[in-house]
Amino acid sequence: MSQPNDAVPATTAVPPRKLLLVDDDRLVLATLASGLEDEGFIVMTAESVTEAEDLLSGGTRPDLAIVDMMMPERNGLELAQRLRDLDHIPFILLTARTDAQVVAQASLNGAMAYLVKPVDVPQLTPAIEAALARSTDLQDLRDVQQHLQAALDADRDINVAIGIVMVRQRLGRSAAFEHLRKTARTRRMKLLELSVELISSGDLNSEVQHLIE
Repeated sequence: MSQPNDAVPATTAVPPRKLLLVDDDRLVLATLASGLEDEGFIVMTAESVTEAEDLLSGGTRPDLAIVDMMMPERNGLELAQRLRDLDHIPFILLTARTDAQVVAQASLNGAMAYLVKPVDVPQLTPAIEAALARSTDLQDLRDVQQHLQAALDADRDINVAIGIVMVRQRLGRSAAFEHLRKTARTRRMKLLELSVELISSGDLNSEVQHLIE
């Protein structure tokens, strides 16, 4: 007699996270990159802000950037501003200074964390994990806000369309809504699509006029 199959459900493998490491010190860059790769990360490196920008412009999309604040020619804050405003990529700042001004600059530019150099992989890894987790939470919050805003916008457009029908047809709200809903069904459109079309037509004597007559 065969035994029941107690197969364990397969788990989906989590792809390794991608990091962009930016530091003008080649030894630091190589040491940290090697150590982070040993921790399971995919690491891309750049020795300057310009080189990092070239990578980003070429389509590189890291999950997190780790940027040295003090570099020659262009400092890490310039890159931080781009990561925040243009690429929307979270980042950690590395600095050799600990004064209040540096802390304020890091916070003002949206850093997930800042670490004081010299820093090694055992120090950096938990900071990376925490920054990635916080970034995920913030993105989830932004997604919820976008969905709520979309729902509010949809309700607003439908309400405006109902108001147009009410005025033109001298109907109550419920009857106007039902009229709009039936028209959408007849035209095989979503109620929101019909509402937007009605509002955006501008001229109620145009082709859309038949929707409210």
